[in-house]
Amino acid sequence: MSSPDLTDADRQAVQEVLNTPILSMGKHTPAFEKTFCDLTGAKHAVAVNSGTAGLHLCVRAAGIGTGDLVITTPFSFVASSNVMLFENAIPIFVDVDARTGNINPELLADAADNIDKYLPRKGKSKNAKLKALLPVDVFGQPADMDAINAVARKHDLKVIEDSCEALGATYKGKQAGTLGDFGVFAFYPNKQITTGEGGVIITNDDKAADFMRALRNQGRAPGDTWLQHTHLGYNYRIDEMSAALGQAQMQRLDELLKKREQVAAWYEARLSEIPAVEVPFVESSTTRMSWFVYVIRFDARINRDDIAKRLDARGIPVRPYFLPIHLQPYMAERFGWRAGDFPVTEDLGRRGLAVPFSSVMTEAQVEAVCAAIRDEIEAV
Repeated sequence: MSSPDLTDADRQAVQEVLNTPILSMGKHTPAFEKTFCDLTGAKHAVAVNSGTAGLHLCVRAAGIGTGDLVITTPFSFVASSNVMLFENAIPIFVDVDARTGNINPELLADAADNIDKYLPRKGKSKNAKLKALLPVDVFGQPADMDAINAVARKHDLKVIEDSCEALGATYKGKQAGTLGDFGVFAFYPNKQITTGEGGVIITNDDKAADFMRALRNQGRAPGDTWLQHTHLGYNYRIDEMSAALGQAQMQRLDELLKKREQVAAWYEARLSEIPAVEVPFVESSTTRMSWFVYVIRFDARINRDDIAKRLDARGIPVRPYFLPIHLQPYMAERFGWRAGDFPVTEDLGRRGLAVPFSSVMTEAQVEAVCAAIRDEIEAV
């Protein structure tokens, strides 16, 4: 599906760490964090070992706990909702925009005004309080953050911007991740930059940043010794090899984004000519799209799963993107969600297919994928 874009300089950065005795908690972690402050203008960047860990620390820093409510989207990777369950909070789902897949701001506003209408059938909590909003920048496109922040101000809510798929994207000229109280990026090998595994939180909140740094390091607050732990914390630290790789990759961020933009353009030019295929839609407010994956949608008459099987048989790896969170077995069992609750999310989940995509793809490879899709649709 994707390949990391690594250079000899990237590999050398990791090798240099391996030639030292300091493989954790060294100089590369703060240097990596500084690249995010430089990119975004944020006061603080906190590097962790995954985007999931970053989102979880934001949930803790926002004071979200047992029975609290957080409005979010069911069209996402499961981590954006799982981090609430880690704290026994309740995700309140609202449906998404049919074109972008991002959370629908009008529905979000209605949910904040009329939260009882949006409570799940099961798992409700007495005296539950709405505490935060967690929008997701789906596939590298920022959510409508102006509208989302207006709701947050009206109801005095924290905003956790899940930008794990959107490093380098801009919304009305502003960097993704900077548009809420907290922003989180992630660096799995299919992301815009990679550290293997890893993530970064950005925030301007001094107190929250100190708290999250303590939590990632087994709850050790400033002044604690190695065996003193002020808080209940976690081992969410990023290692020095990953931080060094990330620091090297961040020096190439613009190059990597431009290469992805080129691959996306090759796909759009070819796939737009196939009547049964819908290419990704980019909002005018997205002043830079940060292509994470390239997800196409088929006409309703096309059986997406059959096409996927036939493409796989031809050696072209593809994947449904996303499967709705509310229909994941553990979510449905815990909260009583069922098919039909979020029809736009479910429709996108039925019709969406991620095709091979990375910054190292060639035009010939894109042409081969598009030709295969065209052939299989014509065979229907």
